[in-house]
Amino acid sequence: MTVIEQPNSQNLHVATFETLRSLLVEGKIAPGSKLNERELAESLNVSRTPIREAIRRLAAEGLVELIANRGAIAVQLSLEDVLHTFDVIADLEGFSGELAANNISDATLSELEALQYEMMASYARRDLSTYYKLNLRIHHLINQAANNPVLSKLFTQVNARIEALRFRSNQDGVKWEKAVEEHQEMLDALKARDSARMRKIMIQHVKNKRDVVAQLLKSETVLESVKP
Repeated sequence: MTVIEQPNSQNLHVATFETLRSLLVEGKIAPGSKLNERELAESLNVSRTPIREAIRRLAAEGLVELIANRGAIAVQLSLEDVLHTFDVIADLEGFSGELAANNISDATLSELEALQYEMMASYARRDLSTYYKLNLRIHHLINQAANNPVLSKLFTQVNARIEALRFRSNQDGVKWEKAVEEHQEMLDALKARDSARMRKIMIQHVKNKRDVVAQLLKSETVLESVKP
């Protein structure tokens, strides 16, 4: 596990939060696992204070559940919860993409192009961790370009529940390649200011993710049921 070395107190708290968030999203802290403050503090080489603050923030984002008499637990969604959440995200991202195509500035388009280039380089290296972080930045930037604060807040809150699953959906090589192609289609639609096309691409992109995740979770359930 990563050891955090930050001399500044504020930076230390931010770094601790980001590290724990990455561990959850990348599945290094498994769904349903308890977040032990003492063990995390020791492994990250920090005190328990930034760990507690990070856990509170993660709970607010929906990545962690605070359960009486059990403490902080990495969120574990049922298949039904996952499917419902992806359906909501599909509509939010579709609306976000539609608005972004109408409102996006040339400066934001240039920023998206730069992120797309970096993301493609990460894909070529098969660096899933960096790829996903850049991917998330692209989705958030498109969401911000929609210029609707209420939509942005809803997207952030709902998307946090399934970030770990969106990360895992790229572990299938063929599906990952398809997702990369869809991101190029998004950029092309935004450049053309084609709001209807952008909405359609975004909705289909999320639904493809949903289907991959559903298949993954069903496979894991089958494997679990046949264990001795």
